Amino acid sequence: MSIIKPKILIVEDEPAIIDAIQYALETEGFETAAATCGGPVRELLARERVDLIILDVGLPDISGLELLKIIRQDFDVPVVFLTARAGDIDRILGLELGGDDYICKPFSPRELAARVRAVLRRSQGGRQAAALSNTWRINEEKRSIDYHGRHLDLSRYEYNLLLVLLRRPGHVFTREQLMRIAWEEPENSMDRTIDAHIKNLRAKLKAVRPDEDPIATHRGVGYALKESP
Repeated sequence: MSIIKPKILIVEDEPAIIDAIQYALETEGFETAAATCGGPVRELLARERVDLIILDVGLPDISGLELLKIIRQDFDVPVVFLTARAGDIDRILGLELGGDDYICKPFSPRELAARVRAVLRRSQGGRQAAALSNTWRINEEKRSIDYHGRHLDLSRYEYNLLLVLLRRPGHVFTREQLMRIAWEEPENSMDRTIDAHIKNLRAKLKAVRPDEDPIATHRGVGYALKESP
């Protein structure tokens, strides 16, 4: 059975630093991806599985702290800040915004890999328990979701929507957020498109368990996956 390696997204504008981090992490058994600016990060997170982000504070197009605010609107992925600034203000601000750890340049690649592994250990327990409960089974490599042991025959957008909801049980997503995360061209779609796909999703879930409705509607706002009691 193949083992899925944890995937680390490196957001850093210096190619030499990216190379050093990728070498250190891949040597330790991680899979990596890289972006040299903040612009493509949100779309990349919506399209691909990412287990942790290494985020440079000083990006050319946006502050890493500002980018974290944007990321936290839709995603719970852990973040390790990378910065040349060693001041306490930066450290406190980064962690209060939702950063999970903080390492200053110059750094030891081996130490960074150890920090990444520690953050993943702390964060993955709850996330995996939610995604891999008795109710749901997710295989992101195959874009497959099982519900109560039954494979769901989902369209591309039905899968995208359900995956977004499964990643954050209990979180209420607005229609705009769901459109932004799950659609390839959100500007060409309408809010009611979300409603239609949610209706189809509910029908497929009820075909498996007629007495259950795991998707909650929040009128005038959007949708959420009900948390397990």
